Amino acid sequence: MAFLGKMKQSFGSMFSFFGDSWGELKKVRWPNRKELTSYTIVVLCTVVFVALYFWVLDIGISAIVEAII
Repeated sequence: MAFLGKMKQSFGSMFSFFGDSWGELKKVRWPNRKELTSYTIVVLCTVVFVALYFWVLDIGISAIVEAII
């Protein structure tokens, strides 16, 4: 009987978790299409900028190492 009680308790807490999660998702303010587009552009520009920065840094460090060797 103790095993069945623990199983019931664990499944109850699992259903409670999903119910609470669904309730929290209803509270979220989802972005509209214009906001989503602008956020996507900002993220893509940031990724390109960081990639270029590390690329230039890598080339610079490689040149320094080649000069030393």
